[in-house]
Amino acid sequence: MNNTFRRFILRRDEDETGVSGTGLVAYGVQYPDGIVVTRWNARIAQTCVWERLEDVVSVHGHNGKTKIEWID
Repeated sequence: MNNTFRRFILRRDEDETGVSGTGLVAYGVQYPDGIVVTRWNARIAQTCVWERLEDVVSVHGHNGKTKIEWID
């Protein structure tokens, strides 16, 4: 296991549900052990903890309409 934290944003091109909007929809960090935390960029923000990045993509990827953009 390395000691590197990786920051990212979730950017959505198209909001197929009409709920989350488009553009920068969430901030995130991936911890060295693979755990991911996301913080939604919304009026009512939510913080979520995920076991793996693939789970975030599975739930919020919207069939490729939401992309992970690594900051680090």
